[in-house]
Amino acid sequence: MSRRAALELARRRARPVLPWVAPVVLVLLWELSSRRGWISADLAPAPLDVLRAAISATKHQQLLTHLLVSTGRAGLGTLIGSAIGLTLGLATGLSRPLQLLLDGPLQMLRAVPALALVPLVILWFGLGETAKIFIVVVTVVFPVYLNTFHGVRSVDPQLVEMARVYDVRGFALYREVILPGALPSILVGLRFALGMSWLVIIIAETLGATSGLGYLAGNARDFMQMDMLVLTIVLWGMLGKGADLLARGLERWLLPWQPKAQRMSAD
Repeated sequence: MSRRAALELARRRARPVLPWVAPVVLVLLWELSSRRGWISADLAPAPLDVLRAAISATKHQQLLTHLLVSTGRAGLGTLIGSAIGLTLGLATGLSRPLQLLLDGPLQMLRAVPALALVPLVILWFGLGETAKIFIVVVTVVFPVYLNTFHGVRSVDPQLVEMARVYDVRGFALYREVILPGALPSILVGLRFALGMSWLVIIIAETLGATSGLGYLAGNARDFMQMDMLVLTIVLWGMLGKGADLLARGLERWLLPWQPKAQRMSAD
């Protein structure tokens, strides 16, 4: 085997490992700093202490149930918000009158932080599940809408004209030409939406919740349980990473023809 071929083989084998190098090094430095006393346990418990808290919470505090509850809220809110954003983006991207009618109000609503609506949401929906999911929906709608609108407007007009020449119209035009052309941009919006849903779910779960990671974090804060508090933060980070991997997987599945260099991240 030539030296160049050996280097290429080593690079391919190292590629799956490289994304984990920085997190592992960070955790090891964190553990070392905690054990040496460089970081106070009152500020940031050692990773092993956080791991013990995770095992204890799984056994005695139904951690997995709370995890599934938060995932369900974020997933349902993202699904509803993405459907609304996709519909609005397609409508305004394809119709100039609808763009003039809807884009201005939508841009005004986009400027209002979703968390600023919390008092109003409580008055509208109370403290039940609807209020929590609504906050996620409002957060998710706009990145999907904007990227869908941009994707539709970026479709090559010559492709649309050629499709019409071949009598491809109506829903078939959407399915065969416009949607595939806009899909890369739509998936970028979905990636943003998945990440943002986890940013707001912690606030949503402070609205009278009795379950979810936000509820666990609130309890840990009230009782000064730093290991549990850090655990919930770590879990949010892992869930956000999982959502990002889901978006990448969807991209590989829905856009097999797209070169790797043009994807959201290299494989």
